[in-house]
Amino acid sequence: MKWRISSESEYWDENERMIRKATINDISRIAEILVFVKRIKFRPIFQDDDFSFNELQVLSVAKEYSQAEILDHIWVYDDSIVKGLIHIEGKEVKELYVDYFFQNQGIGGKLIEFAKKEFDTDHLWAIEKNTDAIRFYETHGFHLSDTKKYEEGTTEYLVMMER
Repeated sequence: MKWRISSESEYWDENERMIRKATINDISRIAEILVFVKRIKFRPIFQDDDFSFNELQVLSVAKEYSQAEILDHIWVYDDSIVKGLIHIEGKEVKELYVDYFFQNQGIGGKLIEFAKKEFDTDHLWAIEKNTDAIRFYETHGFHLSDTKKYEEGTTEYLVMMER
């Protein structure tokens, strides 16, 4: 995929879809995506309704992610609607989420390929039981390493994936 660069914070594909640096104006969409995708994907794994429906709230996530130390590391996929996001720190993909309604349309693939090309990302952590995510990352050149750690406050493992 070729990207046309219009500035240091905007990358356009051949269909005029953009991956761009997130701004404070994106916070509500970022929070919606994070909350709803995490509920759908992680509730069956963690089985923690208190966290999923009491702690994990759009307003608190929006407040957390509006902090510069987080927001400055987030890029969004935007084709007039913010449909996905990727959080990159150094060479690590910290998070990649695509709105549930726009999954399986190649958006996640564009975000991860963007991160590999523009930031030379080489590792990430995935929840061991999130086999859909692991398959996705394997499709994009990452492989499971022997490194595991517990997801904070749970009995579930995170596995490191590298490329």
